[in-house]
Amino acid sequence: MLTKHILCYKHFLKIKTYLSKKLKLRLKNTIINKTLTYASETWTLTKRDRKQLNIFERKLHRRILGPVYDNEKENWKILTNKEIHASVKKPTIIETIRLNRLCWFGHVQRMEENRIPKGNNKIER
Repeated sequence: MLTKHILCYKHFLKIKTYLSKKLKLRLKNTIINKTLTYASETWTLTKRDRKQLNIFERKLHRRILGPVYDNEKENWKILTNKEIHASVKKPTIIETIRLNRLCWFGHVQRMEENRIPKGNNKIER
């Protein structure tokens, strides 16, 4: 599933280092997330898919945020997952997909009965 998005990721990595972290995060949210979650309303995510998406997102955040200088130990360190999540303060890709699916579900529930998506939800015995 993620192999389709490798090209977009490679272009994202070429972004110049003089751009601010805030701008890089905004670009990530507008370009990468939109490309990655296109038509995600209809996906069936397995545990493996969720794990791969989380790994991909953390990899991007680590690349954007970079290492941090630790004054106490006087050396550079890589941010932990909790530190990344606390500093980004945005919903994860998995949370975004869940919200998209809920919005789609509400949209389908409000549809008329003769519409194709509404008719496909019924299970006939």
